[in-house]
Amino acid sequence: MKPIMIPVPARAAGMLLAAALAIASGGVRAEVPTVRIESRALAPAVAAEATIEAVRQSTLAAQMPGRIIALGADAGDRVAKGQVLVRIDPAEAAAAVAAAEAGIAQAQTALANARAEYARARSLVERKFLSQSALDGARTQFEAAEAQLRAARAQREQAATVRGYAEVVSPLDGLVAARHIEAGEMAQPGRNLLTVYDPAQMRAVADLAPQRLAELGAGPLRASVELPASGRIIEAAAVTVLPAADARTHTVRVRVDLPAGVADVLPGSFARVHFHGTAAAEGTAGPIVIPIAAVLRRGELTAVYVADAQGGFALRQIRLGRALPGGEAVEVLSGLRGDETLALDPVRAGIQARPAAAAR
Repeated sequence: MKPIMIPVPARAAGMLLAAALAIASGGVRAEVPTVRIESRALAPAVAAEATIEAVRQSTLAAQMPGRIIALGADAGDRVAKGQVLVRIDPAEAAAAVAAAEAGIAQAQTALANARAEYARARSLVERKFLSQSALDGARTQFEAAEAQLRAARAQREQAATVRGYAEVVSPLDGLVAARHIEAGEMAQPGRNLLTVYDPAQMRAVADLAPQRLAELGAGPLRASVELPASGRIIEAAAVTVLPAADARTHTVRVRVDLPAGVADVLPGSFARVHFHGTAAAEGTAGPIVIPIAAVLRRGELTAVYVADAQGGFALRQIRLGRALPGGEAVEVLSGLRGDETLALDPVRAGIQARPAAAAR
């Protein structure tokens, strides 16, 4: 296959050749953006691993025995507050209600007889045909019958309440996180049925040693939550430090609330929380901070291009510290004084630095 030759006008070819010669000789230099760096007073920061959880989450449990006859939702379904999620066979509870109704009827009959006996005894005592002790016995029977009727009515209320437990409803608007039972299985009081949570209100929970919390100072805490799965960094809406330490791990639990309505955040997922304390006072010496775009990484080499007095750039190796919130700047531990000008495009600065080094 023969190569295809594209004719170039003589004038255009001359212009291209002249431009190439100018670039090779250093006559044309692309302008490299630079930035002036300085030391900055930074707020203390601490990073900790955390777990995402829902602020509003409920695990629904059975409150009566019976067989599961229907499931109104499964894991992943969206449910509304008051929606029936599980139905338990109410036959046993209905029988208890019927028995309580029969007990009430029996207590009412006994009360009517005791009332009549008490009225008859009072009439006989007035006519001196019955002793006072007999009247006291009739009154006692009457009061006992009244108490028995109240007990029967209370038993009916209890049975009716248990029958209402046959329908398990959602306590909130949200999603079903897990289903712990199958249709046809027997439910017992206390057995978990479903777990429901509200995805609109989420938070990250981290456990920190008191010493690490003390590093952040006594002022109000701020935090940002990093989600490694999606690469997002979300500023926290609130930070709450629980006022007690775990006796086993000797750590303090910290709750970091996410803004309302954050999407695609699942409870139980991994997160990393960056806590920020109160910034140091103005005039306090701090570390040197540079833009992350100015850093050149080549294998084990970490360096920047520093502008010199002749308008060129010189490569200088540095050692980096922690990254600042947002990921756009990084702390420099050594290699810079804090009064240099750095190239924001180290690749282009390196291209310009080669001819200058060769000339020397």
